[in-house]
Amino acid sequence: MAENLNDIKLNLDTTVIREWRSIVTLIVFVLTNIVVLFPFHIPLYIPRSLRNAVLDRLAALRVIRPRQDPSQHVSAAINDRPGDPNSETGYFVRLRFPLNFVTAPLIADLFLLAILAIGRDEVYGGTIGSDNIVPIDIMAFFLTLAYIAISIDASGLIRYLAFKVLQKAGKYGHRLFFYLYAFFFCLGTFIGNDPIILSGTAFLAYMTRVSSNIVHPRAWIFTQFAIANIASAILVSSNPTNLVLAGAFNIRFIDYTANMIVPVILTAIFLFPFLLYINFANESLIPLSIQMHELSEEARAKKPVNPNIPHARGNAEEEENDPANGEQSKQLSLEEIMNPFLDKSGAGVGAVIMAATLITLLAVNAASQSTGKLFVYWVTLPAATLMFAWDLISGYLHRKETRKIARDGRREVERARAERLARQLEEMERAALSANQQSEPQSDTAVAQQPTTLADPSDAPSQNKDSITASVDPRPGTGDEDTIRVDVNIAETSNDERPQETHPSTSARSTLYEKQGSTRTDSSKPLEEVASGVRLSTGLGEHARATIERVTDAEKQPHYTVTVHPEQGKATLVSLMADGYRWSQETFPTATAVISHLPFALIPFAFSMFILVQALVTKGWVPVFAYGWDHWVNKTGTVGSVGGMAFLSVILCNFAGTNIGTTILLSRVIQAWQKIHQVNGTPISNRTFWATVYSMALGVNYGAFSAAFSASLAGLLWRDILRRKHIHIRRLDFFRVNLPIITIAMVLGCAALIGEVYIYRHEDPYDA
Repeated sequence: MAENLNDIKLNLDTTVIREWRSIVTLIVFVLTNIVVLFPFHIPLYIPRSLRNAVLDRLAALRVIRPRQDPSQHVSAAINDRPGDPNSETGYFVRLRFPLNFVTAPLIADLFLLAILAIGRDEVYGGTIGSDNIVPIDIMAFFLTLAYIAISIDASGLIRYLAFKVLQKAGKYGHRLFFYLYAFFFCLGTFIGNDPIILSGTAFLAYMTRVSSNIVHPRAWIFTQFAIANIASAILVSSNPTNLVLAGAFNIRFIDYTANMIVPVILTAIFLFPFLLYINFANESLIPLSIQMHELSEEARAKKPVNPNIPHARGNAEEEENDPANGEQSKQLSLEEIMNPFLDKSGAGVGAVIMAATLITLLAVNAASQSTGKLFVYWVTLPAATLMFAWDLISGYLHRKETRKIARDGRREVERARAERLARQLEEMERAALSANQQSEPQSDTAVAQQPTTLADPSDAPSQNKDSITASVDPRPGTGDEDTIRVDVNIAETSNDERPQETHPSTSARSTLYEKQGSTRTDSSKPLEEVASGVRLSTGLGEHARATIERVTDAEKQPHYTVTVHPEQGKATLVSLMADGYRWSQETFPTATAVISHLPFALIPFAFSMFILVQALVTKGWVPVFAYGWDHWVNKTGTVGSVGGMAFLSVILCNFAGTNIGTTILLSRVIQAWQKIHQVNGTPISNRTFWATVYSMALGVNYGAFSAAFSASLAGLLWRDILRRKHIHIRRLDFFRVNLPIITIAMVLGCAALIGEVYIYRHEDPYDA
């Protein structure tokens, strides 16, 4: 199993680091990782006339809808100031360009290409592969296997099994904590951490919400995140970092598992009592007896709905995600965990395909050592294709049912939003009339002369999908009519419920005409007037027009009725794409949901990081790091190599482009370390070499739950899911809670690894 060093073409010349391009390369690498750790947006100001010209041209080509003139908005006329770049009528438009884990490494690569610091060799090595690391094979393998794993999750199997675990544990808090701990560990071992985080995080958020004596979900969600990443260290297929490591050192999958299983299992065994009795030893976090709200018999009798179908639960999903709903939100969350959806056929087929794929991978990988190089995605790609075909066929066979569910749910959401808009309009006009009566009590017909803004976006109740702000401008009209102008802005909000700093997605403008000549003398009969043409953004991928009916009751109190119907307009490329995506969601719900959850952002990030590390290799920095590591090992021996590499890998996960970037960099450093000893004729001992490699494997897997969310892509996904469930974890809290967990986990894992290498490894030369 020795590495063929003749295949490694590392240049050990360190004199090149004095060149300015080498220095710039290192600076760019460091700055890139800082941006990955602390992402931000760069404001870009462009002339409004240029923006409008581009939008008008796109509208003329029917790519997008014609833009709306903001000068017609009452709120814009009131609030905008000339020259303000943030206003609707300012001279410039501010765009926000994101610098994050996707854009920063890509921009860094382009910059290095522009100054000729890197060239064809670095790009080729970072994409096609070099020195036994083949990025394109790793990415293809991981994405195809991820499709199978996420498809199993989309079938509802994980939530259903978690529900069974909840039933098995009953109301005993410590027992439930152990059962969920063991459940997430076992499942994460085979399907990886991403599906556990996708379904397990949402399940725990629901469970802790409907429990009356769990004050904070901290213990449950942090334990789940830690154990999912610990479990992903056992199999090569569970984490892309394991794929990079196994490829770099030509490790058979079965050998990797054999060396990792003991340290990982011992970590899981001894970490549990520390978490339960020391770290989270608080009745408010893990109570002895969990008091759950009871699900009504009517709710139990309901047929579970497929969450992959858009709007399958109708307006219930919006009400559940609105924290202002209180008890109703808890009841809906209880239904989610106590009456879970399960696609038995999809779960069964997915489990069989996953098991067959993993077994075939182990067999083929073991055989490839003697038969030659075989790309692992040759196994996973056909398996993922088979799973995808099943999802398509299953969706097509049930298309009538799923389309009906989606259509009914969409109508319910539209109706609920229209009713909410009507209530807000009604409340605002009543407030305006009340203010006018107080200012001019001597006149029954007096109205305010200036527009009054009655709703502030910051004071409006939180909504899940949209926030509505409106201003009512009752003013005397001309002739025989009074005019009430209503300007309604519906702006999409981000997951953290703060309005995005973009312009409102849609505007609704209407003029309601109340004919004085048609006023009835009988006060018992209300005045009814109808106005049409209000455009609403339903958030459902299409625009709609609303008919607003304004009714004045016997006490002259206004009431509104809003009726929503689809808007008939010219199709555009964007609208066709939105319609196509909605059709795909309704016809093939599982396949569409799985594809939307695939970690596609990993592709540009991983390739860009591979290229950046390859630049460090060719510019002499990796050999410098390798010489430093060699000095450390010579002074500390095998135990020092385990402790040093474990510490480095955990720290670098937070500062070197997630655990993937860390694995790429440290694998190159160890390869250069091998080359140094080959050139010097002093081979590394078998014990020390493998102790270094597997301590790195522990560090890059465990390092995901250390100091920063960006230590792994799974951490970013975990944080986003929690935000959608109204659980906000600050960076400092993430570090503070994880610090004792990562410390104990690494001490346990490294201690077990040291014992393992001293028992099963010897001091004979590794490169002999």
